[in-house]
Amino acid sequence: MKLSCGNCAQAMQLVKATDLADGSMSIIFGCASCGNRVSLLTNPGETQLVRALDVQIGGRTVPPEPMGLVRSALARQRDDAFVSQSDVPQPKEGVIWTEDALRRLENVPAFVRDMARKSIERYAMEKGCHQITPEVMDLARKATGG
Repeated sequence: MKLSCGNCAQAMQLVKATDLADGSMSIIFGCASCGNRVSLLTNPGETQLVRALDVQIGGRTVPPEPMGLVRSALARQRDDAFVSQSDVPQPKEGVIWTEDALRRLENVPAFVRDMARKSIERYAMEKGCHQITPEVMDLARKATGG
């Protein structure tokens, strides 16, 4: 993506990118032909997205590396990446997960695991089940069309 100057339609160049204390970012682009400047201010969420996607503000100075985003993601371990579901506190409503059910829940992809857990617990509570077993998991999946 390139920015073009509104005055003379020339490509603008990165002048300065600054990380701000509140997690946002200020990026200034300038036109070499007429001196026009444009400032872009990102909010903290946008800044985090730019960082997560490994976007290089102002362009890359080296050629992109194959699987660069994956490699950079693997270089930083998330604190919660290897938390076992058996370490997750049980809900206050009194639903208890059996060890077999917890092991099976760990096979659910991490990005939907919490949603699946809540859906199964909701199903169990609606049916008056106080213990979640693999069989209850099957019934919940059938009831939700999964």
